[in-house]
Amino acid sequence: MTNKNYHLVIVGYGGMGSYHAKLLKENQNIEVVGTYDLSEDRRTASLADGYKVYESLSAVLYDDVVDFVLIATPNDVHKEIAIAALNAGKNVICEKPVTIYSEELLEIMEAAKINDRAFIVHQNRRWDEDFLTMKKIYDEQIIGDVFHIESRVQGANGIPGDWRHLKEYGGGMLLDWGVHLLDQLLFMVDSKITSVFANLSYILGDEVDDGFQVFITFENGITSLIEVGTSNFIQLPRWYTKGTKGTAVINDWDINGKIVTQNLGEVEAPKPIKAGQGLTKTMAPPSEKAVSTSDLPKVEKTMESFYENVVSVVAGNAEPIVKNEEVLRVLRLMETIFKSAETNQVIKDLDLVPSKLN
Repeated sequence: MTNKNYHLVIVGYGGMGSYHAKLLKENQNIEVVGTYDLSEDRRTASLADGYKVYESLSAVLYDDVVDFVLIATPNDVHKEIAIAALNAGKNVICEKPVTIYSEELLEIMEAAKINDRAFIVHQNRRWDEDFLTMKKIYDEQIIGDVFHIESRVQGANGIPGDWRHLKEYGGGMLLDWGVHLLDQLLFMVDSKITSVFANLSYILGDEVDDGFQVFITFENGITSLIEVGTSNFIQLPRWYTKGTKGTAVINDWDINGKIVTQNLGEVEAPKPIKAGQGLTKTMAPPSEKAVSTSDLPKVEKTMESFYENVVSVVAGNAEPIVKNEEVLRVLRLMETIFKSAETNQVIKDLDLVPSKLN
């Protein structure tokens, strides 16, 4: 045992569980003291990595040394583990999506309140540099007032893993990747959603979606297209955002992209170009003097890291950056997306947060 302030056990030592263990090696305040996993292979891996292996979840919960339980299991058991840990007096960190249904999160939030313990969801992609770069462009109106945002991730490897192919475990790309892109969007755009239209893809023949497209309209007039695909052999830009004074594109997670803004004052009018079998002035590129091209802005560190914030919250020194009410809103938005896709209808007049939390 070290002199770190908090001791944590990882429940579910698969890909994400072991990822958290590596992250926490650099943390000054939290030490991983053990793991619990039903899989013999994962238990063996945990021992090889130098961690104590607990024989049961009860053994974790009854260990007074444990301050935190980190849940990195399949999605369907998040609720029962979280509530059991909170009732045992542990603080809880949970992988996304926090639950499959929003009502389950409400039960967890109530347990956290009753037991006066922290419950924080690992919506880690709020810290992605590509997102923070686009958020800076949006917040600082670098391309004027933003009126349309496209955010997408695309691959060609199908649905990863095993349980993510199965509905009972909360599989599918909306719950796996959609939760990240929607969380980023709602964290950036502070406005009520007025309509949602979505379609889900089942090209690969699984019982869960292998991708989706959703079109969202906000009360402030901003529209957004969010897209996830797993059969895309040519990828579209990670971000494409339009404003009243220009356009910004981020092509990938390496932050390759640019900003093109409109120059003010008198500029040469565009000249017609030959387009296919006709001429067009409307779709002609702007003249050289009509626009300026610039690099994407650099993002300075503006907020604590996820685990720094977790420690600050438990110490009573800060509010969580990932608030449970925000996570709840994203869950309810995903439920709306499922409904829109199932009914092939635009869903309007949304109330994404229950009245009891307003």
